[in-house]
Amino acid sequence: MKNGKNGILGFNNPSEGVVSVGKMIQEIADFVEDEPDSFYRLVIGTDSQSRRVNDRHECIYITAIVIHRQGKGARYFWRKAFSEKTPVLRDKIYKETQISLDCAQELVPSLRNAITSAKYDLEIHIDVGPLGKTRDMIKEVVGMVNGNGFTAKTKPQAWGASSVADKHT
Repeated sequence: MKNGKNGILGFNNPSEGVVSVGKMIQEIADFVEDEPDSFYRLVIGTDSQSRRVNDRHECIYITAIVIHRQGKGARYFWRKAFSEKTPVLRDKIYKETQISLDCAQELVPSLRNAITSAKYDLEIHIDVGPLGKTRDMIKEVVGMVNGNGFTAKTKPQAWGASSVADKHT
């Protein structure tokens, strides 16, 4: 799996362009500091899309990080990764979930240093739901997330994966 274009690491933001992980964390902290008495949700979700490019198949994975000031707006960042294999649906859902978990494990220590945990809930949004082909996987992937110490949300509450990340696939 390759990250971004030409292996460039970082996150994209609609208003800032590509930013480093450190800059993204600072942007999230600044957003929270603007209204410190508000309550926030920090959401991480991944969506993917398989496609054919020239004579080969690839799968693009988009991970979104959203800081949502409840009732008062949000900011989001996203990054892209590629796989040269086109996985079957089950493997794709597992991979999306694992990418979100890896991202959370990478970012949470720095985020906890930048903002106090009492001000936000952390949620991992998984692109599965009670309707459709993924319904049989809900318990498995929710168990994966919960087993790693995070709160899992599925459709229709999984807007971080099914709307924000999906926008960039």
